[in-house]
Amino acid sequence: MSLVVNALSKRYGELVVFDNVSLEVAPGEFVAIVGESGVGKSTLLNCMAGLDTWDTGSVQLDGVDIGALSADERALWRRRKVGFVFQAFHVLPHLDVAQNVALPLMLLGQHDDARVQDMLDAVGLHGLGARLPQQLSGGQLQRVAIARALIHRPTLLLADEPTGNLDPATATKVMDALISQTRQHGASLVLVTHSAAAAARADRVLHLSAVGIA
Repeated sequence: MSLVVNALSKRYGELVVFDNVSLEVAPGEFVAIVGESGVGKSTLLNCMAGLDTWDTGSVQLDGVDIGALSADERALWRRRKVGFVFQAFHVLPHLDVAQNVALPLMLLGQHDDARVQDMLDAVGLHGLGARLPQQLSGGQLQRVAIARALIHRPTLLLADEPTGNLDPATATKVMDALISQTRQHGASLVLVTHSAAAAARADRVLHLSAVGIA
């Protein structure tokens, strides 16, 4: 199994965010997680990425227990193994499109302009590498975020409401790029979404509540 979450629980003081969450995501599988606002979908995604901590349970990717890693080890593991697409894009405004996409490679000490250009072409951003983020539409910015999340060929791609700020037509194009690229690179994809249209494209849909996942 690529990703294994076992009996995961998360609390903020007395507040239970979620409890006893277990799931497995196979290599190359696309799983959507849906649920009411406030049940901890984004927090669960952050735990899968090692960006947040949890109280009980475990998260493993390809047999590596993320909770057993130090903060530095976790950061290096995440840099190599995980891609993350945020709803708010989180592109760097002072870098052009190509530089934003190349950032994960740079952090790994790699330099591959050809791979960056190929990725830009693949997500529909051909010829836009020299543009700054403020010159792009919301849909184009989200495709920059997808390209950046996949450029280092991660094992696991996590996407948090990647179409939440987009109109339906643009959302469809963004989902097309997200799915085609994860399929091409064999990455597992876990998508948190409120969009029924986005969830319908997944291999499996899981429903998260405060008492677990089903």
